[in-house]
Amino acid sequence: MTYCGKDHCKECPRRKECGGCEACKGRPFGGSCVAERNPDFAELKRRLIAEINALGIDRLFIDDLNLLPGAYIDLEYPLDNGSSVRFLNEKDIYLGNQIETEGCERCLGVAANERFILVCEYGCAGSEPELLYKRR
Repeated sequence: MTYCGKDHCKECPRRKECGGCEACKGRPFGGSCVAERNPDFAELKRRLIAEINALGIDRLFIDDLNLLPGAYIDLEYPLDNGSSVRFLNEKDIYLGNQIETEGCERCLGVAANERFILVCEYGCAGSEPELLYKRR
């Protein structure tokens, strides 16, 4: 039994650390899970997919969002003043996806929850990330 109705936990490389939804009661790694916080998780996903696709960002189209640990998708974005910033909580689970385009060496990445949408572009293994959009 999972909060979102799907067994995403079996695909998670860190499942042994938290034990999955049942063991951690929807609080993986001491953080929180977007699926556990939203009683109508399917509607949240549908709404976020529509909002993301409506942004009008070149090469950005998604048909699904996956549950992803913040620790795997939290990139460090450089600022003009030479410092850098992270926007995600590494202990939380977000909805996200990676968009690869044939002939393009850079990927688009999406991370979202009920409070924000973040879209970025990055190179191999998350190198040289560039924030394209952040809302909410």
